[in-house]
Amino acid sequence: MAKPDPSADAPAGGRGIGEVLKLLQDEFADVTISKIRFLEAEGLVSPARTPSGYRKFSAADVERLRYVLAAQRDRYLPLKVIKEHLDAIDRGLRPSAAGPPVAPSTPQTPGQPVAEDFGAAATELRLTREELRTAADVSPELLDELEGHGLVVATGKHYSGDAIVIAQVAAELASYGIEPRHLRAFRTAADREVGLIEQVTGPRRTEQTAELAALTVRLHTALVRSRLPRP
Repeated sequence: MAKPDPSADAPAGGRGIGEVLKLLQDEFADVTISKIRFLEAEGLVSPARTPSGYRKFSAADVERLRYVLAAQRDRYLPLKVIKEHLDAIDRGLRPSAAGPPVAPSTPQTPGQPVAEDFGAAATELRLTREELRTAADVSPELLDELEGHGLVVATGKHYSGDAIVIAQVAAELASYGIEPRHLRAFRTAADREVGLIEQVTGPRRTEQTAELAALTVRLHTALVRSRLPRP
């Protein structure tokens, strides 16, 4: 009986374990098929399986293996710590040359806001409380106040990337004597604007939702500017 061809029912773009071994051996001379299988058994990589049971590794799986092998070889990290790092990367944090992954920077968008600023991100950033505090460089006390006034809200155990900007801006406002309790009006106004948008588009985020959000922020900016004292 002819030996079954592993590629016959392979998911599109997937690589067999032998192919992955060849890709990795140039950089990691001591890697073996047994090592790759061990890392899979430990939950560090989860390749797809064909109906016949063959492993098929995506490009993301290969990069994940590279990260694990490099962390072991160059930084002597135990698997438990590497797993924690991979979890952070899965939540949108970026790898760091030294130390755990970090939150990406959140630069302010120059000029008028556009719909893309409010679109659904391909990978939603999910931060722990300590990751948020570190990324925003704010004190635990300020973060407590922001949460107490509903300005920063966790979903489950994690905070979104927007929480970084909120915390950073709140810290800058605090230097002018504007405390988190003074910012509740902004939260209320934002809730009302979102409610208005949802009346038109419904609760699901769509392209139209993003466009309307950009327009409401532009209107808010213009209204504030128009009411400031003229020089």
